[in-house]
Amino acid sequence: MPTKVKWIVAFTIGLGLLWIGWLVPVFLTTFHVLLCVVIVLFILMQSGSAADLAGAFGGAGSQTAFGPRSAATFLTKATVWCAAMFMATSLVISLRQTNTTVGVGSILSKTSLPQSSQPAPMPQPKTTLPVHLPPATPAPAKSAPAKH
Repeated sequence: MPTKVKWIVAFTIGLGLLWIGWLVPVFLTTFHVLLCVVIVLFILMQSGSAADLAGAFGGAGSQTAFGPRSAATFLTKATVWCAAMFMATSLVISLRQTNTTVGVGSILSKTSLPQSSQPAPMPQPKTTLPVHLPPATPAPAKSAPAKH
């Protein structure tokens, strides 16, 4: 099978997964997190560009800027696919998030408290003014109930 056909099949599968993720957001988030873990593992499993003894002393084995060009292995192809799907899932998650919210804005505008259009009233200074109470009047005495 030609290489271009393999890439077309791989990205068609990826787009199918994104479509399912658009319909089921939990699947999209789970797929995104799994892609993060897999891409980290694929990157860590690859050898560095200057992993030989000459790389320890600054030589890269070739005069190119990024080291010698090697054949693309399964890990490099899988890393490219995971990186492309990671970017696509990030874009779909952000589009899905703005599609479900009422207004488009930043996260800070969604979490900040709404500001009122009127300024807050100024606090009044506390002063002690003399209070004049009326003189106390004695309460009327209760009469005893009459006994028959």
